[in-house]
Amino acid sequence: MKEYTYSEARQRLAALLERARREGSVRIRRQDGTVFVLKPEPAKGSPLDVQPVELGLSMEQILAAVREGRRPA
Repeated sequence: MKEYTYSEARQRLAALLERARREGSVRIRRQDGTVFVLKPEPAKGSPLDVQPVELGLSMEQILAAVREGRRPA
């Protein structure tokens, strides 16, 4: 993990953020010795983002199944 001084971090913030994104985190050390770790927040995906399932059905077969399911009992 790369460590930057507070002054370096201020001067090169964009590069520091990019490095944190690429490598997972970076450290920033203040003059008083306090150390902070900067890391990207994990991306939050939608619960509706699911992988497709290949069933090998044609559009006509899918539409027929939907129509059948909508028929009154």
